[in-house]
Amino acid sequence: MSWWSRLTGGGTKSGAKAQRVDYLGEALALERQGDFDAALTSYRLALRDQPNNYRALQNMAIAFSKTGQMEEAIRAYKRALEIQPTLSGSHYGLAFLLLKRGSITDGAYHLEAFLMDPPTGPDAERWIEHARATLDKLNATGGHAAGGNEHDGVPPADAGE
Repeated sequence: MSWWSRLTGGGTKSGAKAQRVDYLGEALALERQGDFDAALTSYRLALRDQPNNYRALQNMAIAFSKTGQMEEAIRAYKRALEIQPTLSGSHYGLAFLLLKRGSITDGAYHLEAFLMDPPTGPDAERWIEHARATLDKLNATGGHAAGGNEHDGVPPADAGE
């Protein structure tokens, strides 16, 4: 195939749709390889194509959390929840980021939202118990100790599905 054919789409007939790149799949693969910066770029491209893709936003928040970009992660989780208010993974991740930042009331709210519609699956009980224990600790101390936020805003892998 000539360079011109590749440039112009390989000689596809007019009216034929060009194949779209699966940026979300690409981003997930890059994350699995540990290339979070490249994954974030792919998430941005996925959102350019589909601005209301809450899965891309939730996964982007996780990548931001893993790279220490907590404020960006918080924004991405909040945007995902604007689109899909019942995303348990976003409630969980956002809760612990807010607690880490010292926003105890908001963090507790998102833990409660997570527990109202928790994920299911083989590992779900671990995450549910962690959320309950953290909420109990907050309630017992009057919200003065964030405690239990070792997950740094990364929700369970199957949460929100």
